[in-house]
Amino acid sequence: MKFLDSHVHMVSRTTDDYQRMASAGVAAIIEPSFWQGQPRTHVGTFQDYFNSLIGFERFRASQFGIRHYCTIGLNPKEANNERLADEVMEILPLYICKEGVVGIGEIGFDDQSAAEEKYLRLQAQMALEADLPIQIHTPHRDKKTGTTRTMDVLEDVGVPPSKVVIDHNNEETVKEVLGRGYWAAFTIYPHTKLGNERMIEIMREFGGERIIIDSAADWGISDALAVPKTAALMKEAGVTLDAIETVSYRNPLKAYGQSGQLKEADWAETEGIDPTDLFEGNTLLRGGQDIGKAMSGEDLVIS
Repeated sequence: MKFLDSHVHMVSRTTDDYQRMASAGVAAIIEPSFWQGQPRTHVGTFQDYFNSLIGFERFRASQFGIRHYCTIGLNPKEANNERLADEVMEILPLYICKEGVVGIGEIGFDDQSAAEEKYLRLQAQMALEADLPIQIHTPHRDKKTGTTRTMDVLEDVGVPPSKVVIDHNNEETVKEVLGRGYWAAFTIYPHTKLGNERMIEIMREFGGERIIIDSAADWGISDALAVPKTAALMKEAGVTLDAIETVSYRNPLKAYGQSGQLKEADWAETEGIDPTDLFEGNTLLRGGQDIGKAMSGEDLVIS
């Protein structure tokens, strides 16, 4: 079984993670723009970050046979610095049309401030005009209120719910999100947010229609193998392979495929890995490393 992890922050992960993900069956990933742990203070740091998402990270993933895509946006944690946020909004149109950009995100609410709503509206309008999907970050505090408010804003702007993936759902939010016609994504985090055992119970209650599982692995305690591990646990729990493939592969492919930038043929028809490839003169391999041996890591193949 192949997997598409539609929310993983590889810029904060090591190349070892790519090795393990490829070995476990992750065929493609989507990397959303996010807050990197401390506030950025200059628009140039956003430019360099966005350039890394459409540049080096695509190359780094490709060296392990993984197709890399991204979403570009101003995250809510940095929306409250309005001077800087306005500068970021000026450069976003330069990036959302780049190859491999499958949506605008992750955007939404954090503190649920007026400034956050302002930039959510502006970016939702941008996505509407560019006909791109939106990836939503729901707040960690007062999540239910923030999720409802997010959907209200999107509907006020006129964004079709079918073009929106609302992430970081839990048992409190899923019913309304699905009921209003959105894609409901679930972050599988160890110890916090939503564990994979709870995800199985949600699947049993709601099925797999418009449900997506992802890892959201980042610089914190998280697991880049959360999707294949949850799939393995689902299989042990008696969830059908069809349902597992729906939430871990087909649904994110369908949701973000609406961008026109993501299709299964991108990785299904690949000519393979060329270990001699360089990115701006650099290679990932050191000291004559063998890419084949590097790929013989953790095996979580689901069949």
